[in-house]
Order: sequence, then structure tokens, then C-alpha cells
Amino acid sequence: MPPPPYTTDATRLASLASYDILDTPPEQGFDDIVGLACLLCETPVALVSLVAGNRQWFKARIGFEPCETDLDRSVCAHALVEDDLLVITDLRNDERTRENPLVTGEPHIRFYAGAPLRDVDGNVLGSLCVIDGTPRPGGLTASQADGLRALARQVMTQMHLRKAVLERDTAMSRQKEGDRKRYESEEQYRLLFEAIEDGFCIVEMKFDGDVPTDYRFVEINPAFATQTGLVDAQGKWMRDLAPNHEQHWFDIYGGVALSGEPVRFEHVAKELSERWFDVHAFRVGDPNSHRVGILFTDKSERKEAENLKWLAEEAQTVRNEELSHRMKNTFAMVQAIATQTLRSVADRAPVDAFTDRLHALSTAHDVLLQQSWSNASLGDVVSAVLANFMSAKNLAVDGPSVDLGPRATLSISLLLHELATNATKYGSLLNPDGLVIVTWHLRDLGGEDELVFNWKEKGGPPAVEPNGKGFGSKLIRMGLIGTGGVDVRFEPSGFEAEFHAPLAQVQMS
Repeated sequence: MPPPPYTTDATRLASLASYDILDTPPEQGFDDIVGLACLLCETPVALVSLVAGNRQWFKARIGFEPCETDLDRSVCAHALVEDDLLVITDLRNDERTRENPLVTGEPHIRFYAGAPLRDVDGNVLGSLCVIDGTPRPGGLTASQADGLRALARQVMTQMHLRKAVLERDTAMSRQKEGDRKRYESEEQYRLLFEAIEDGFCIVEMKFDGDVPTDYRFVEINPAFATQTGLVDAQGKWMRDLAPNHEQHWFDIYGGVALSGEPVRFEHVAKELSERWFDVHAFRVGDPNSHRVGILFTDKSERKEAENLKWLAEEAQTVRNEELSHRMKNTFAMVQAIATQTLRSVADRAPVDAFTDRLHALSTAHDVLLQQSWSNASLGDVVSAVLANFMSAKNLAVDGPSVDLGPRATLSISLLLHELATNATKYGSLLNPDGLVIVTWHLRDLGGEDELVFNWKEKGGPPAVEPNGKGFGSKLIRMGLIGTGGVDVRFEPSGFEAEFHAPLAQVQMS
């Protein structure tokens, strides 16, 4: 799609021009922001993009070579009309971007998230965006989205500050130019440093030879104390604040200081009230200064929730095992009672059929117990039931992943048992090389999916329709969930049947 008409709005363009920022050299304050955006969102590309009348120009960029593109290649132009973040999880699937040359050709970008750069009057001048070469179905996390918004606000703060400084510098002499740059740099750094909501600090490592033994807090941001519980830490050594702090923290930060390789990890700090931290650590400044920047978030609440979930799952597993044991005992008891009660029956065929159907129900219960009785996989049910009748060489199975409700699991297990029994007695399984083909697929019925299940036999005698309608035939005619939807065919090549039922009913029943 072409850029929105708002890109040429006169008021917006006038506001952008007032900042006198287009085509200016790189500045550390903006470069720091795109660096933090890459770290925060875990992307290889981040841009401060300003959209002019016929192009987009990048004040700061990481991982993207061109300093500008025309608007036909711009994704940021579409972010101008968004109230909040523009997040496109797969650029190839969005009508606004799927024909964009940067998507269809080099560098083949796939994921985009941009926060609008809005001035005090509400004009959107561009965006702070992050880009990836692979789709991200989940988009950004909540913390990443909040962080990107905060960094976008800092871009505008930098622009306002820059504008104010430029206006002030109009009257400054050359003699004071150096002072202005130092002041601007310090203000940019301070604004960015204090705006970060996560904990952030710069530490100076102490070594005994090559072994890191301690670190001193050179800089800490306002969120540091909230995240760590350490009060008045600036200028102090960690061993003085927390004497028993684990050595692995010093080893990790020491490795970053020496190698310059940034790391991201999650670990518990037992000395800091058992807090779990998600940490980004990277070297800053002169390598000989052994200074490390640390961006971190307290994840203790999330970790506690994960532990509680694990305990609950373990308890459910124990309950399921006990339930499975009791169900097996119950089925065994029913089978024993039936055998004792029916032992005088001369015609053993109905007795054997009853016993086999009881076994099929027991198999279905085993599959359901593996999923805590919430659902069962159709593929698992097919494999579990038919394993009792045939080897892998006699069976071909194909179909997508479909979850069955408990009632449908029991119904389909009995149906498969009857079909396999008939194939053994009268159909393809009479031949050692006979084949049973089981397939299923989903069919769209005007917005509602239907499950279509097929049974096909090959390599046996011609199929012949039975004269009588016994219980097995009636069970087959009841279909997947007991409501019919069955088409049976007695072909010279073998018996065939198609079963269909609404997918929603199969999964809910």
C-alpha cells in the first residue's frame, strides 16, 4: 500500500523542519537509544526514523546500512497514523507491507515494531522501530512494548533538548562551543539513564590476577534500589553490601569486562532475598577500565508462579497415576465378574466381543489419563487401539493434530475396535499383507470446521454387506460421537467408511 496521506501533512512537515535535524551527523544520545532498543527487544536492527515528504531518514541506526530510503520502501510511514505501537508480526502477510521491496528483496525484513515519535502538539514525526529478519508471531512482550514506548519518549526528549540547545547556541561564540557539547552529552546521558524503568547500573570490576573478586557501583539509576533492595549503593563495593553474594555473579561480569562479549542470563541472588533477575550485561568505556553496564529486572514473582505451577503439575501427575491404578483395578474387576457370570454361556462369541470392547474402553481411559482427562490426541487414540490388532506394516495413518473431548475419545475408541475386529474376521487383515489406511482432515463448512475420518481396507477379500445388523454394525452406524454422519461402502477392493462430525462437538463432547 502507498504511504498514508498524512506523510505530506503541512503542519507535520513544518514541525519536523523546526528541529533542523535532517541530514545531521550521528549523535551519541540517539545511538545509545537504538542500542538499548536492540538489547531490550532482542533484535538485530533498531532505527530512529524521521519521515519527510518524500523519504525516511535515519538519525540513528544499528544493523541497517542505508541512511535513508524512499517512502515506497518505508514501513515507518504507516506508523504515523497509529495511536500507539505499530507491530507487524510478519511483514509478508500484511497488505500494507507484503509488496515492500525491503520485504520481497534484500535485506528480507519480516518483523517490525515501531513507537511513534510525537511532538508536544501531537504531530507524529517518525518512529523508533526495531526490525528482525524472522517473523515473531508473539510480537513484543509487555515489558518490551513498555520499554520501546519509554525509549521513544526519550528520543523526543533528545530532540527537544537538541532543539533548545541549537536555539541557545545561535548566540554562543566559538569559544564556548566545546562547553556546549560537553553539557549536551551529559544531559543526554542523564535523561536516558534516569528514564529507564528497569534497574541499571555501571560497575567497576576488581580482579586478583584474572579472578574477579568484587565490583564497585559507579552509577546507579533510580530504579536500582527498588529492583535489588540495596539502598545507598553508589560508590560502594558489592562484598561490603552483600558479603555472601554468590561468586558466579562476579565471574560473569568479570568475563564481560575482559572479553567484551555481552551476555544475557537469568539467575537467583540468594543474598538479595532470593530474588531472581533477568540480566543483560555489556562492557562500557575503555576496556582497561573494566567497567560493565548491567540492565536487569526482578523476575521473582514470575519465578514463584512458575514454581507453583510445577508443584501443581507434579501433584496432578500423582493424582493421575493413582486414578489410573484404580481404573485398571475397576476394569479388571468388571472383566472378572463378567467372566464368572457368563462362563456358562455356550455361545462364546458375544462374551469375547464384550471382553474385547471392555479392553478398548480401558485403552481409551489410559490415553485420557495422560492428558489429565481434559482431552486426547486423535493420533494417539488411533495408535493405541489399533496396536492391539495389527503391526506397523499393515497400517498407514495420516492426519493433522486434532484434540478429542473425553466422550468422543471413548466413542471413537469403540468405533475403531469394531472396525479393526471386522477387518480381522472378514476384511484385509485376513491376509498377512493386507493394509488398513486411516486418514482424517478438516473440512470448512461456511466458517465451521468439520472432522472427516476415513477407514479404507486393501489387500483382502472383496467386501460383502452383512445380512444382519448386530451391535457392532449399529455401533459403526452411530459414527464419531453417536449422532450418525456415516457413509459405508462395500467395494471389491475392500471395505471403506467415511465418518464426519462438527469439530466443535468432537472437541467438547
